Amino acid sequence: MADTNHGLNKLSAAGVLITLGIIFGDIGTSPIYVLQAIMGMATLHHHLVTKDLVLGGVSCVFWTLTIITSYKYLYLALSADNRGEGGIFALYALVRRYKAKWTIIPALIGCATLIADGFITPPISISSAVEGLNILYPHIQTVPIVVGILVVMFLFQQFGTKIIGGFFGPVMLVWFSMIGSLGLIQLIHHPYVLEALNPMYAINLIFRYPGGFWFLGAVFLCTTGAEALYSDLGHCGKQNIRMSWTFVKIALLLSYFGQSGYILANPTTNWSAIAPFYAIMPKAFLPIGIVITTISTIIASQALISGCFTLVNEAMKLKLWPNMKVLYPTTQQGQIYIPSINWFLFLGCVGVVFIFRESSKMEAAYGLAITLNMLMTTLLLAYYKFIKRKPVLIVYGFLFFFFIVEGSFFVANMMKFTHGGWFAILIAVCIFTAMYLFNEGKKLRKKHMEFVEIKEYIDDLQDLQDDATIPKEATNLVFMCNANDKKHIDSNIIYSIFRKKPKRADTYWFVHVSITNDPYGAGYAVDTVIPKKCFFIRLKFGFKVEHKVHVMFTKIVEDMEQRGEIDLLSHYPSLRQHGYPADFKFVILNSRVSIDNHLKPWHQFLIKSYNAIKALSLPTQEDFGLEKTNCRVENIPIRIAQTTLINIQRIDPVS
Repeated sequence: MADTNHGLNKLSAAGVLITLGIIFGDIGTSPIYVLQAIMGMATLHHHLVTKDLVLGGVSCVFWTLTIITSYKYLYLALSADNRGEGGIFALYALVRRYKAKWTIIPALIGCATLIADGFITPPISISSAVEGLNILYPHIQTVPIVVGILVVMFLFQQFGTKIIGGFFGPVMLVWFSMIGSLGLIQLIHHPYVLEALNPMYAINLIFRYPGGFWFLGAVFLCTTGAEALYSDLGHCGKQNIRMSWTFVKIALLLSYFGQSGYILANPTTNWSAIAPFYAIMPKAFLPIGIVITTISTIIASQALISGCFTLVNEAMKLKLWPNMKVLYPTTQQGQIYIPSINWFLFLGCVGVVFIFRESSKMEAAYGLAITLNMLMTTLLLAYYKFIKRKPVLIVYGFLFFFFIVEGSFFVANMMKFTHGGWFAILIAVCIFTAMYLFNEGKKLRKKHMEFVEIKEYIDDLQDLQDDATIPKEATNLVFMCNANDKKHIDSNIIYSIFRKKPKRADTYWFVHVSITNDPYGAGYAVDTVIPKKCFFIRLKFGFKVEHKVHVMFTKIVEDMEQRGEIDLLSHYPSLRQHGYPADFKFVILNSRVSIDNHLKPWHQFLIKSYNAIKALSLPTQEDFGLEKTNCRVENIPIRIAQTTLINIQRIDPVS
């Protein structure tokens, strides 16, 4: 199965520019609020602005960007690609082929925490930008403005970003140039802040400064967008990401160090109320700076929303998320729109704005969930290294080092739980629970799914085809099946054909759809069960490929006709003489647990949860792109436990 070429995998100036617009929005807008969050913690604990505090904080920022963002994600994670694709599910698909069942848990946690992060990133980014207006208009109400921007942004999702997407790269180039230049000006005036490159400042802040360890909760905000560098690997390619990161990191560090120098030069300012990011802007430049900042945060939010669409779409293809309607608003590669997820995120984002109202309060809720995501990525990366037969000492060293580093951030962020972190964790727990129950319920049903050998029913099928006393269901009857080889077939299909209501057809088709561990490509195999009378087709799709079963099946039968394997003209003489094509009917079997099952309480809960979540999903026929007019859906009972035994005795009537 061939890979899909995105056109951006090779290093190029255009690729680097597009990468700036797609990937670096979240981490690139962090300078707006990171140092204000650090200074806010100092104010909260009644600490004075000192050299140890400021240089310790910016030193932590520098080494966090170096160790986590540059080393873990840019170097290690981007090397663990799945045929050019990255992210938690691409990594999971890469390692699950080694039959490690436990890997599903970190994958689900990673997905849940990333989506939970999607509830907070747009509000905090846009709010922190819009709040710059308070400098010009102290009494302005920013909440309505932020909500208005969110409404427009989420309404616009359904149209895609093809039209304005070309502006994302140039705008972010302007953004990074702006923050780098403003930071450089301050750095020239306060060059001594470069002392913070010495890691001892960070170590002293964490271990010696009073309460310094808890500052890591604010420091962590500088790398919250690092996961996007890995998740969007397939859109841009590792060479473009690594090259553009060089420019981005320089701009970020100039901004952070410049703000730090300005803070030290003005130690009596209430930095928890005034953003250092805006303070270093010349007053005449403020209106322009606020506009550029707001546009940049919108782009960052747009990239995160698109990332959530991609993440959920991958989860659906891997059968870890119930099917939902996926739309393709443009012809741009990878551009998708999931209405239900869009409005789910919208409600969450608006809720965050009204609950917290100010970006400084949103910071208290931000970062806790994403630390869990990073820990899960570390766990899967370590296992990937293990299966690649890296030296055990290197694997355990990697795991130990990053669990200590990221675990420290997680513990520090736990202080945020009662201050708003509960919100993100609550969302993540709800999403994880739903995905876990859905997956476990699906496995329970699959475990008790019965298969029979096709050869035992070949004679039965031929006799049924020849029995003219049974009305013909269709000329070609197509069953979607779970069996994946020509020797076996679902017992439910046999039940549907022979027992529920006899279904006579001239040709029977059994179609199995499987999802591969590769992101792209599609292929098929055809096995003949009865020449010209019964066929078994196996379709294979990459986990990022749209599952157009009907389109692919049509191409397959046309190819088989050209090979002389089937006859696609109608089998009815009156229609055949006029050249009408043969009719096809698809049959979808929905398995339902039989009412006479005696289930254990846990299994009963799993099945009910699975059915409740499944009821919200897109019908199978729509997911496969089948026409409703020639598709039949049936409910078939299955048994996953012994039936309840009832002792019954016949009573003869009294004469």
